[in-house]
Amino acid sequence: MARKSRSLAADPLAAFPGWARTLAERYYTRTISTFILHGAVRDLQPADDGKGGRRFVPLRNFLADELFGTRDLVMFYDRSSGVRLATPEMQKDFMSAVAGYDSIFGTEYAKGIPKDPARAFPLMESYARVRIADGKSVAIAIDFAESVAPASDLGGMSSEDRYALVTLVKWAQDPQFLTADFSICLIAENLAELNPRIGRNPYAVAIELPLPTEKERLEYVETKFALSGKKRSEISESTAEAISSMTAGMSRVALDRVLTEAIAGPRLTVERLKEKKKEIIQAECHGLLEFIEPAFSIDIVAGHTKAKQLLKQAARAITTGKRDVVPMGFLIAGPIGTGKSFLATCFAGEIGIPCVKFLNFRSQWQGVTEGNLEKIFNLLKAMWPVAVIIDEADAFLGNRNASGDSGTSSRVFASIAEFMGNTEYRGKIVWFLLTCRPDLLPVDLKRQGRAEEHLALFYPESPEERLELIKTMAKKAKVGFEGNIADILPKDLPKMSGADIESALVRAKLRAVNDKRDKVTETDLRETFEDFIPPSYPLEVELQTLVAVAECTSRDLLPESYRMTPRDDITRRIRELKFLLAEQ
Repeated sequence: MARKSRSLAADPLAAFPGWARTLAERYYTRTISTFILHGAVRDLQPADDGKGGRRFVPLRNFLADELFGTRDLVMFYDRSSGVRLATPEMQKDFMSAVAGYDSIFGTEYAKGIPKDPARAFPLMESYARVRIADGKSVAIAIDFAESVAPASDLGGMSSEDRYALVTLVKWAQDPQFLTADFSICLIAENLAELNPRIGRNPYAVAIELPLPTEKERLEYVETKFALSGKKRSEISESTAEAISSMTAGMSRVALDRVLTEAIAGPRLTVERLKEKKKEIIQAECHGLLEFIEPAFSIDIVAGHTKAKQLLKQAARAITTGKRDVVPMGFLIAGPIGTGKSFLATCFAGEIGIPCVKFLNFRSQWQGVTEGNLEKIFNLLKAMWPVAVIIDEADAFLGNRNASGDSGTSSRVFASIAEFMGNTEYRGKIVWFLLTCRPDLLPVDLKRQGRAEEHLALFYPESPEERLELIKTMAKKAKVGFEGNIADILPKDLPKMSGADIESALVRAKLRAVNDKRDKVTETDLRETFEDFIPPSYPLEVELQTLVAVAECTSRDLLPESYRMTPRDDITRRIRELKFLLAEQ
């Protein structure tokens, strides 16, 4: 790829992945020579095998052989390997230039090329300038760029890091480099881990390498099957199309691992594929996300009729491709034990989409938190449609006014709010913010365009609702009964949450197990419920109930006892409860 021959390079670029075409187009403008490649930079990239087919190579090989294949010189650098040229001939020419550098500056680098940026960068710059003056085209790729110019304040950077940062910024805007056939690629998995003075430089452009789409995964799976020398049925019980559909969020490297194991070992089943996908993605995320396997659909949820109806409508819109009418997200509020998490996971189970839960992505080290969040966002974009659950959202997400950590928390909050509000992901990424205290959740996240539907869940009020909830909790906890549960339940059950009921049923099941019985009897239930004392937090539960009432955006979701209560009365009682709880 050279500026002086764009017309010749146009046709070959058509077969390149989108990010490579973007890089080429920006390069041809003659205003950019520095490109920051981030995202799936450790994944395999598609290339022509010279026989009309496809091969898949690491990014380094793609840069050397495909994107910069017409360059006279291609240099690679990272802190571990130091300076390396793409071919032996280029390496020989470089060593000759180093010998000349030694004779001028009195160094002895030809005996051992230095690996630290403070000595390696001047060598690379001198070599590039001399060869550009000779009319040569040059490309430099610096891998693990975040280790050379990490995201940090200047005051906290070492002298070597400051030197590397200044050098990279200087190269990006150097007139000789901008007008020549010269390119610099800075490679980093997470853009947030690279110093922002480079990322915000007007002479540099950041280009994301996305995880493969379903079509790209299908191409890889079919190629892998074709090269295996085996029939597809001998490798997997699923078709290539089914595998590509089920592996959203996986890189080609991860796919290769799964398929190679299936080619050499046991045949790949659907269950094994799901398990491997969960294992690989969670490992790649370093514990940033937890995959939840929905075991039930919304129909199993007891009560909450209106909430279930709204979620079913959203589920149908997603499955029928009407994503433009799907809410960006749901705020699910209600007192403890009302089944907020269960309802959200059942939504994912209703349509069979992946369901993930945010884990702690924050770090004490500068730049790491933002890098973790960028990795999560990239994965979510590749996995869609996906349901994202954030439990205890009021405490987990923080707010825009957080302080004391050099602005990291406020930047993280702003990034999450911006990502949640991106309408490009409507119907693709569905957010569930779960909280007992929606009043503590910042308005930025609750507004329309983010968590658009505010659902409120409450404890069952009527005996019929309580019975339905007990049946659901029994099914969830896998508790079997002798006879009809409606007949053997105690008639004077106290008012309890779903979590309380599940705990009591498990305790009854334990009695049966200790007596070496498979099913729970009427005696087990009666004695258990007579002995069971639900934890009592009357003021806290009342406050959680009232703030859920105040937050709810649908009158039909409210219990009859609150449906016609004046809003001013509810607000007044909330203030009283907050005052009383502050006194304790």
